[in-house]
Amino acid sequence: MPSSFQQALDFSHKVVLITGGASGIGLAIATEFVAQGARVALIDTSDDVERVAASFGNGSAGWLGDVSDEARTEAIVSDVIARFGHIDVLVNNAGIGLIEKAEAMSAALWDKTMAINLRGPFLYSRAVGRHMLARGVGRIVNMASQAALVGLDKHLAYSASKAALLGMTRVLAGEWGPRGITVNAISPTVVETELGRRAWAGEVGEQFKRKIPTGRFAQPDEIAFAALYLASDAAGMINGENLVVDGGYTSQ
Repeated sequence: MPSSFQQALDFSHKVVLITGGASGIGLAIATEFVAQGARVALIDTSDDVERVAASFGNGSAGWLGDVSDEARTEAIVSDVIARFGHIDVLVNNAGIGLIEKAEAMSAALWDKTMAINLRGPFLYSRAVGRHMLARGVGRIVNMASQAALVGLDKHLAYSASKAALLGMTRVLAGEWGPRGITVNAISPTVVETELGRRAWAGEVGEQFKRKIPTGRFAQPDEIAFAALYLASDAAGMINGENLVVDGGYTSQ
């Protein structure tokens, strides 16, 4: 057991795999883990992923990959283990938020949402989980959403995918907790990434902020700090939980 909270947040010699890690929340999470001594393996569909990982200057690396591609996922996880020797933390962060009214929603939109938001975390959890089970230790953090807990207009596929992700989190926590792996989720409200600021600009964003007791959206580093905590030794007894970072929106 760590002797202090500061020691518990020391990720020196740890390897953290982060999907969707080249920008937004994923990049914020990667930045905080690196600040605590970790090397990160970033997975993204952006051509910038290798450059972003290399910019940390600590031996971190990036891989181009679609999280819904089973063969590519298995190959990347094998590559990461071959390069670093082990994976200590998996953050299933990659996701999409395509929205449409339920009656107008296409099957293609539904399928794409499920592929990225649910199939992807399953594939990475399975591939990395097998490695962690063999080592007898590991942390998995799944990025869910407030939309998993409440109904949001035009978010049928997104809400369904994130609610299912919470179900997956609980099952994995129950199966793998006795074998040294904790599995938890984070459910943010709107996060002011570059994409989030564009999507919620103007009056639509101001109206939504008025529904949040704290009166604002979350910042990327606030979500990163939550991921850091759940992956740390300080959270060793937290398993199968969903940490809601929404300023009290879903408590009403």
